[in-house]
Amino acid sequence: MAILDILHPKSAWKELRSEPSDWSAASPELLASMLVSMHLVRAFEEKVLDLAGLGLVHGPAHSAVGQEGGAAGAIWAMRPGDQINGSHRGHHQFLLKSLQYLQPDGFAVGNGFSDEVRGLARKTLGEILGLSVGFGGGRGGSMHLRWEQAGNLGTNAIVGGGAPLALGAAWAHKQAGSDNVVFTHFGDGAVNIGSVLESMNLAAAWKLPVCFFIENNGYAVATKVDEVTAESRLSSRGAAFAVPAWRVDGMDPLAVYLATQEATEIMRRDKTPTIIEVEVYRFFHQNGPLPGSAFGYRSKEEEAHWRARDPLDRVALEMQTRQLVGEAAIETLRLQCQALMSEIANELTEENEGKRGIRVVLWPDEALRDVGIRSDQSEFRDVRTEELESFEGALDETKFVDVIARCLAHRMKADPGLVLMGEDIHRLRGGTNGATKGLAEEFPDRVLGTPICEAAFAGLAGGMAMDGRFKPIVEFMYPDFLWVAADQVFNQIGKARHMFGGDIDVPLVLRTKIAMGTGYGSQHSMDPAGIFATAPGWRIVAPSTPFDYVGLMNTAIFSKDPVLVIEHVNLYGRKGPAPTEDFDYFIPFGRAKVVVEGDLMTVLTYSAMVQETVDIVREMNIAAEVIDLRSLDRAGIDWDTLGASIRKTNKVLIVEQGVLGTSYGGFLADEIHRRFFDWLDQPVQRVHGGEASPTISKALETAAIAGRGEIISGLQRVLLESGYS
Repeated sequence: MAILDILHPKSAWKELRSEPSDWSAASPELLASMLVSMHLVRAFEEKVLDLAGLGLVHGPAHSAVGQEGGAAGAIWAMRPGDQINGSHRGHHQFLLKSLQYLQPDGFAVGNGFSDEVRGLARKTLGEILGLSVGFGGGRGGSMHLRWEQAGNLGTNAIVGGGAPLALGAAWAHKQAGSDNVVFTHFGDGAVNIGSVLESMNLAAAWKLPVCFFIENNGYAVATKVDEVTAESRLSSRGAAFAVPAWRVDGMDPLAVYLATQEATEIMRRDKTPTIIEVEVYRFFHQNGPLPGSAFGYRSKEEEAHWRARDPLDRVALEMQTRQLVGEAAIETLRLQCQALMSEIANELTEENEGKRGIRVVLWPDEALRDVGIRSDQSEFRDVRTEELESFEGALDETKFVDVIARCLAHRMKADPGLVLMGEDIHRLRGGTNGATKGLAEEFPDRVLGTPICEAAFAGLAGGMAMDGRFKPIVEFMYPDFLWVAADQVFNQIGKARHMFGGDIDVPLVLRTKIAMGTGYGSQHSMDPAGIFATAPGWRIVAPSTPFDYVGLMNTAIFSKDPVLVIEHVNLYGRKGPAPTEDFDYFIPFGRAKVVVEGDLMTVLTYSAMVQETVDIVREMNIAAEVIDLRSLDRAGIDWDTLGASIRKTNKVLIVEQGVLGTSYGGFLADEIHRRFFDWLDQPVQRVHGGEASPTISKALETAAIAGRGEIISGLQRVLLESGYS
């Protein structure tokens, strides 16, 4: 007969409820701070809904009316140095953390509000209305609120999108020896999302001081929790990852406070993650000033039941019972908060012909539309730039892949803030291709082998970069894996600087390799240049020689923007001149290189196709000017060099290896036509792969990607259309 043993999880899962004795033991200052701050938040949210009802909120108005108790209980249990990030429904968390920062000693009932508190409410409402006086100059709006100084790392419009970013801040705290912790807030709808579960696992594996704070309001828009998950007690997820978890009534702010105290003590002491699930209820619909019952997915009886458990009333009643405050003082407090918000709203809006509208002078200047997409590059003001032809240091013939490891080792010795992470980079004598050879042994605490979880570790790197104390260099083993992490790569990392007002640096390097021709098939063979070139915020470099790799990687590492560094497996084994001692030169963004001079046509290419093209041009004895683009992002194209060549040759051929659909050349050809139409004797010609992604069959893979035959055909096509036979 089989033997059955009952297994128990490694971590505790608790349900915490407050008792009358807890309320009696709570300090009057704590209760007053929770009451006053929740009333401020309530009045703020009600004013947002009023303005939304007037059509003055351009975009969503995701209010948290009814949910204030969970956030207030948690945030008043934090230290000012602790940090939070949040979801699309994050006004209450943002305001409460900011209020705690402004008045760490708390609030008293009846004392009124300082100019700083008034300024906070004005800047936050201004941001939600999309105005220049907002925290992000109106770019973030309701769902992208950030005030790093106050510990607010940013709210997030992507459900679950902030969880990986919070890991980066937590890792930085731990690595720096700080005992500060991070809370990432999200709702029940995010709990079963892959990036959140990946983040829970990674935080547990790496023992990061981050709390996954679940505001379970019962509905993801109109879908009930028990419709989408068999275990609707969402804090149960902790057991799977050995993470201590608490389930708490979020309409009881003191219970949340007590649970948060326990959780933060564990996180500070053990540097390990926690989960807190608070059961709350939003009194209104997902968005706007109507209740959920108006849309038919909730009953009025259910809403009345939860309204009777209003956390503001709960704290007020407990304080009245203990004679800490009177009913008149509570009513006065509510009127003070409402009056404050009415004053602020009147400052931001105006009456015009009987209709209220935004004050026109407060709209952001349209000239700022594209300002802040990327750094102004002032970080490169004093660097030394070099080309191989001007370099005076010692050189030797070195394999491309060995130069990667040497360059990274040099930079890590010089900068203790550099951190490498990726799958298997700490094993196999330098990862799957040897590019990180020897680094794990030399820098064991800064070469991080990750689980297979691109979304989590890419987001962790993004959060680390935004924190600013460390600079991550991330390896995606294959660029196709970016689709697994697309939200973090494009929605979070790429957009962060511009989205939050243009003043946040995101110094992150993403290394990946093109593996076309290796037989790894459709899901391991893409060229990511065309995809990243369409994504705002990213810089892209593609070195084609060992010498250029050092200069371009230095630029990528020093940049305050996220940079994609494209490598190619065909280059790894090739040798070329590379420095032996001097690894401190730069090749700046936006500097292409004329590899072969000519006047018959301009050939534009990058990465492994540069040498391939040069060899063929020389074999065919064509007077083509071959240019290595090197920088591929929209702001990094060297139009001076390209323009000079195009005006000389009047013909252009773009050569790339990858498939048609994600082609980089399509974007580049369009831009060349627009800029140089009058100088072209024929349309821009292109060499690229087929429509289908490369497959495993060697014959079909060869047919799918551009190679020697396609380059020869492309050159001949330009010649034929020029009248050469």
